[in-house]
Amino acid sequence: MPANTQAASTAAKRKRTETANDAVALLKADHAEVKAMFEQYEGLGKRALKAKKTLATKICHELIKHTTAEEEIFYPAVRADAEDSEDLVDEATVEHASAKDLIAQILSMEPGDDLYDAKVTVLSEQIEHHVKEEEQEMFPKARASDLDLVAMAVAIAERKKQVVLPG
Repeated sequence: MPANTQAASTAAKRKRTETANDAVALLKADHAEVKAMFEQYEGLGKRALKAKKTLATKICHELIKHTTAEEEIFYPAVRADAEDSEDLVDEATVEHASAKDLIAQILSMEPGDDLYDAKVTVLSEQIEHHVKEEEQEMFPKARASDLDLVAMAVAIAERKKQVVLPG
């Protein structure tokens, strides 16, 4: 392999490795995990009350950890350093507030209560919309910025471990 081609290949591999361990990749992995849990919830039968409670609680807890880390670490950094990101961060913050309201309602309820399944479904739909905007609009801006996304991933992972969950 010629030296220039080998150097380009090495640089591409290094970029992929860094990208696989950066904040955007971590947040995307969170998105995929929560999406899979919502899909699992949708597949539960009407009488699977214990499984619904367990899974809905896990979804809510994961979303609490994720939103906390985004709001405290990722969003402020993106707002400060990513070009034309202020409106995106503002909208994402409002979407988080709406999700947090539904999360609190779901955690205070039991499967079988009126509107329990509906609230989980609406939360799923809101999160799906939110994820689409982040992944298509905000994350590319973060990648195009000078942010140290690898160091940020470490901070996000650590913050998620520290979040005190309700109940």
